[in-house]
Amino acid sequence: MRHPGGILLVACYEMGHQPLAVAWPAAFLERAAYTPAVLDLSVEPLDAEKIRRARLIAISVPMHTALRLGVRAAARVRELNPGATLVFFGLYAVLNADYLLREAHAAAVVAGELETELVELARRLESSESDATPTTHRSTVIDKLDFPVPSRAALPSLTKYAHLDRGGSLSLAAHVEASRGCKHTCRHCPIPPVYGGRFFVVPVDVVLADVRQQIAAGATHVSFGDPDFLNGPGHALAVARAVHAEFPAVSFDFTAKIEHLLRHRQHLPELAALGCLFIVSAAESLDDHVLAVLDKGHTGADVVTALELTRAAGITLRPTWVAFTPWTTLDGYRAWLDFIDQADLLDAVDPVQYGLRLLVPPGSLLLEHPAMRPHLGRLVADAFYYEWTHPDPRMDALQTAASAVVAAAADRRDDAIDTFHRVRTLADEAAGGAPRPMLAPRPAGRRAPRLTEPWFC
Repeated sequence: MRHPGGILLVACYEMGHQPLAVAWPAAFLERAAYTPAVLDLSVEPLDAEKIRRARLIAISVPMHTALRLGVRAAARVRELNPGATLVFFGLYAVLNADYLLREAHAAAVVAGELETELVELARRLESSESDATPTTHRSTVIDKLDFPVPSRAALPSLTKYAHLDRGGSLSLAAHVEASRGCKHTCRHCPIPPVYGGRFFVVPVDVVLADVRQQIAAGATHVSFGDPDFLNGPGHALAVARAVHAEFPAVSFDFTAKIEHLLRHRQHLPELAALGCLFIVSAAESLDDHVLAVLDKGHTGADVVTALELTRAAGITLRPTWVAFTPWTTLDGYRAWLDFIDQADLLDAVDPVQYGLRLLVPPGSLLLEHPAMRPHLGRLVADAFYYEWTHPDPRMDALQTAASAVVAAAADRRDDAIDTFHRVRTLADEAAGGAPRPMLAPRPAGRRAPRLTEPWFC
């Protein structure tokens, strides 16, 4: 178990970032005198030799896309190394534990602050007991950890991951976390079923050391991957100040709730001065009924205010959306598209979001909500979500059509304005209206700063 590669950590997809979800477990295992190997299937081929060499293979599934890829990888692992102990870890592991333990033949699933649990699994496996790892072991760990600096030396180069696109100029982007978990309980989010409203900060010196090693590898921008950077605003500011003090030319972005942007508006000018280029915020909808069902903690009007505040501070707001929910009306969808146009957000919204459908995974807090029950269908266990049907058949048909348009446009690398126009035409036709004229091309150099990997889950 302690020989090099005796443990293999497999990443599948982490939104285009170098996978912190395996860099941190690798560091915990190395501190315990193990020598894990790592494999990132999002940028490198499946390595049969690494798989055959490992006794413990742990697959990271922090999100839905990663889980679907991870289950496929697990089948190949079983073919190449049927004697290895297979573990899934991350948010979507525990949410889908029944399927993974039964159908994917996992020996264990773990989530939360899981790194020490992975170390303990390794220790039990290398013990002399033949039944050291229970065949139905599942655990959610919510304990404060003693964080080492993430281990990135064995990971693929930053050049293989998402870059910062700033006015058409590309540069390498680091990916760090200053906190984990979230103190909020939005009903559609996969974090609350695991963390239950708790979050944990990573010490400033650990974050800074991780930034430092990625800047040494060529990064000139830092993407904070915290579920919400402003869960602890004092800590967030301390981290941003420390990074800026050591690397004044380095820019950054982060994710934060709309309500936090309003509550901590006084900090936005300083964050801009420290190098913040853009903020990602899960606006989700402009419809107050939809927002209430999702328990987002903000209103449609708050989204407008957040946009005004960030622009006044010189920061780009990149809102993300759940375009289709059981409560989104056709008129509401069309009004939302008009808002994106009128609020000059066409460059700030990735076109993939025009077709996004509310994902309801096992364990979702939405499952027991009275507003969800009339629309809820069967669990598609091997796809890791519950089906739901919109009360207006036009909306389900529109979602299917919009998704197809967006996917085809992405394959062709179409301009975002062209994609928007096609989707808006679909929506107008669904409502019985005539298509509107094509929007004028945006001026050269207008493109908002972004990472090159489109947002999706």
